[in-house]
Amino acid sequence: MSEHIVSAYSDELERLSADIMKMGGIVETMIADAARALGANDLDLAREVVARDPQVDMIEADAERQVVSLIARRQPMGHDLRTILSAMKISNELERIGDLAKNIAKRAQRLDENVSPEMRNAIIRMSHPVHQQLTNVLNAYASGNADKAKAVWSSDDDIDLHYNSVFREMLTYLVEDPRRISAGAHMLFMAKNLERIGDHCTNIAEFVYYQAVGEYLSELERPKLNQV
Repeated sequence: MSEHIVSAYSDELERLSADIMKMGGIVETMIADAARALGANDLDLAREVVARDPQVDMIEADAERQVVSLIARRQPMGHDLRTILSAMKISNELERIGDLAKNIAKRAQRLDENVSPEMRNAIIRMSHPVHQQLTNVLNAYASGNADKAKAVWSSDDDIDLHYNSVFREMLTYLVEDPRRISAGAHMLFMAKNLERIGDHCTNIAEFVYYQAVGEYLSELERPKLNQV
């Protein structure tokens, strides 16, 4: 393979990785801004979060086209093949995270006057470790660090603990005041969306680990916390 072809190939791989990181940056801000919109009852910001989702979808579609083209033209093997396939899987996971962040923002627009600041704060508290988990796994992807990826994968129980806590807290609010049932239902869905974002971050961590070392993480290594 000539030096020019090798250089062009490397540029294509770097572009694919850059697009994945761009996609990750967008969904990071979507999670953070959805939580901010909820906390401040900022309907304009919530609408902005929803409006960003098509951009995520466009990058995912373009990444998929790049993957197909790279495999067809370059016939990659070994680490390069793992890099390309992992990028496709990770872009799918990020697209789903974007959908979940969008759903949180949509529900933030539908809350009525019966939602209390305490109910909002419960979701905001849960959003912080979820956002951090996404940041950590994107950093692991950018650096190709298997240890960092495994650390994210192993921390999934922390998100489940937050979800269980928020679930019980919301039930308490509903029992205290049945007028909060509608708002409480939205809050429970938001909490579940955040928990699912954590699951997608775990999936990304598995792909990053596989890309780096060529082996899959085993669920037998990590006991799963029972959820409420």
